[in-house]
Amino acid sequence: MTSLPQDSIRLTLLTGFSLALALGACSSNGTSATGSGGSPGSGGVVESGGTMSAGGTVPTGGSQSTGNSGGTVASGGSIQTSGGATSAGGTTSAGGATRSGGSSATGGATAAGGTVATGGASGGTTATGGSTGGISARGGAAGSTATGGRTGGSTAAGGSTATGGVSAAGGNTGGARPTGGTTGAGGATASGGITTGDGGILAAESASFHCFNWADPGDNFQSGPLKPTGLSTSDSYDTVLAKANAILSGFQTVLGANSIRIPINEATIVTNPTWWAAYKGVIDAAISKNMNVMVAYWGQAGNNGGKPADTTVFYSMWKSVVDEYVTNDLVYFDIMNEPWALSPTAFITLAVQWLAQFPNVPHNRVVVAGNYNDNDVNQQGKDSRIADCLLSLHIYDSSGTTADTASAALKTHLGPYYSRTIVTEYVGNAGFMQGVTTQMKAYGMGSCYWAGLEGTGGIAKINGTGTNLTLTVNNASTLTLIQSGWSP
Repeated sequence: MTSLPQDSIRLTLLTGFSLALALGACSSNGTSATGSGGSPGSGGVVESGGTMSAGGTVPTGGSQSTGNSGGTVASGGSIQTSGGATSAGGTTSAGGATRSGGSSATGGATAAGGTVATGGASGGTTATGGSTGGISARGGAAGSTATGGRTGGSTAAGGSTATGGVSAAGGNTGGARPTGGTTGAGGATASGGITTGDGGILAAESASFHCFNWADPGDNFQSGPLKPTGLSTSDSYDTVLAKANAILSGFQTVLGANSIRIPINEATIVTNPTWWAAYKGVIDAAISKNMNVMVAYWGQAGNNGGKPADTTVFYSMWKSVVDEYVTNDLVYFDIMNEPWALSPTAFITLAVQWLAQFPNVPHNRVVVAGNYNDNDVNQQGKDSRIADCLLSLHIYDSSGTTADTASAALKTHLGPYYSRTIVTEYVGNAGFMQGVTTQMKAYGMGSCYWAGLEGTGGIAKINGTGTNLTLTVNNASTLTLIQSGWSP
């Protein structure tokens, strides 16, 4: 805080008062005396607005240093020749309570605008902080902070701004998630602070994922409808809901997860609407348990596995999902998993088109894949058109089998954009896992381990029959490493 302390203000007033007395004494040796209107004969030191900044005399009829009419000091006085208040109407020697209308030098908006540019009267806020509850460029007194909480964030109306609010050095975490604090309309800008480790709203969204993929046991690149482990396309909605409730209870209590990532494709939704009606039971069960759900598109098996076979059908599929869940802030939309058949530029173009297709989706709930197999986010991170979206990175132990090489690879492929990136797939040997989880923890990132229940390759397996299902852990030491990489 750079506000003037109370003692400094008192010293200024005393100094001014002393100077006024001195000037009055000097004037008695000139042509004017203190007979009427003198200082302090009648009218006192201050009569109408006469706050003294540094040696000011009385506003009317005061002592005259050189016979100047109006009672002001010809030289050295702090008030203008017309008398009255200080030079800029404020209460400080530097020009008043505000320099530019009450907002701070770098944007700390306050409840009533009472901040000062260079420090004002007692109680004023400073150039780098708003008043209590405000959102400033570097965090207010009790609103946004340098590292952010999940409360006090930017809201649907006002969001974060280009130079204030959720910025490179401050931020709110959590914000108004239902309507997306950081959105395409009024959110962080192309050069805003959410592209680096800023602790902003996207960092909070990323960090909130303590997640596992719930995948099809035959992998998610399928030509037909997708069936995550434990489910069958013959299941009704009620059966899917009951199974999902049992399995997700295991995700929470056995694996410690608060989020899942599940697959969709055209055959799951568009060409099999009956299965889609049942499949929604997975999402609905997760929502009922207050779990994040990342719905991710996998291209169908074959030559088009890395891109949509038909963009019209692709958007029809996504419309079904968006229409159903856009109003629920627990549901996130991963535009496309591993777009390996598209160049990075082509995929970013597709992502921009997706945002235009669904303008009602808050951008902080949209996930944009990294290059090719989600293996690098640096190009996506610097593209201003998707600057307010989350990013997705995959990393496997082919990138490095020791803790040091794995950590170095992760940092390289994240670049400065780690705060808005979720590692949506990772798996490998013990050294790799140690390096990746340690680095994710250091960066405050969220992650989705591959996989929770993918056949025998998942971290856990299902026990029981029908809807009476439980989970047991396959590898406790790996689970411990996974959990160690999660942010609080």
